[in-house]
Amino acid sequence: MFKIPKRLAVAAVCSLLASGSAQAHFQLAYTPDVNVSKAGDQTVKLIFWHPFENGHVMDMAPPREFYAIHRGEKMDLKSTLSPIVFNGAENSGKAFEGTLTLKRSGDYVMVVVPEPYYEQSEDIYIQQITKSYVNRNEIPTDWMEPQGLKTEILPLNRPTNIVAGSTFTGRVLTDGKPAAGIEIEIEYMAAEPDMAKNAPQQPTASPMPGGALVAVSDDNGYFTFGIPKAGFWGFAALGSGPDTEYEGKELSQDAVLWVRAYDLGVGTE
Repeated sequence: MFKIPKRLAVAAVCSLLASGSAQAHFQLAYTPDVNVSKAGDQTVKLIFWHPFENGHVMDMAPPREFYAIHRGEKMDLKSTLSPIVFNGAENSGKAFEGTLTLKRSGDYVMVVVPEPYYEQSEDIYIQQITKSYVNRNEIPTDWMEPQGLKTEILPLNRPTNIVAGSTFTGRVLTDGKPAAGIEIEIEYMAAEPDMAKNAPQQPTASPMPGGALVAVSDDNGYFTFGIPKAGFWGFAALGSGPDTEYEGKELSQDAVLWVRAYDLGVGTE
C-alpha cells in the first residue's frame, strides 16, 4: 500500500496555510548546454533551490561527493568546486560552482551526493542524491546504466533530448533494486540560473494550482510522465533511499534526476 511520506503531508498542510503552491526542494547540478560538440570545460552550478516558482534558496554545505561517470570511469570533480552565493528572488543561499571537463565523445553522468540538509519547518533532514547529464557528439555511452548509488532514478529515455509533448519513463532504484510505491515530485526549471550573475533568469512558467506535480512508481519501480514543455525537468523520488535517520532525526534520502526536453523541429533553441 502506498504510504504518504511525511514530507508530502507537511507540504500539503503548508499549502493550505499559504498562498501559492507547495514548494518542492530540488538539488541542481546545472549547466545550460547538455548537448555539445567540442571538448573543453563546462561550468556547473550546484544549487539547492525551488526552481519552479523561483522560491527559497537553501544553504548548501560542501557536498560529500561530486563526480562524473564517462565510459564507465569515475571522474572526481569535487576538487573543482568553489563556494558562491546564489541570489534567488526571495533570498540568497550558499551554493557551489564546479567544472566538468569534456574530452572523449559520449555521456557524462554528473552525480552529487550532498550533506543532509535540516529542514526546520518539517523537522527532518533531506539528502537529495542527484544525477544530471551532458553529452558530447551525440554518442550514447552511459546514460542507460545505473551508477550504483544508494538510490537513483534510471532513465528509460535518453535524458539529454526528450521531445516536448512526448513522455519520459524512469525507474526508481534502492540499493540497485526496483522501489515500488515511491512518490515522485516533478519540477520544471522555470527560472534557469544565469551562469554569470549567479541569479535566476526571468521565469518562463509558473506553478499550477493544486500543489506539486506527483507520480508514483509501480510494482517494478517504473513511472511515466508526459513532458508538456521544452526545458529542464526534475524528478525527485522522495524517501527512496535506504537511510532513514540522521543525527537522531528522520532522514528523507531522495533520488533526483534532471532531463532536458526540446520542441520538435526547433533544434537546440
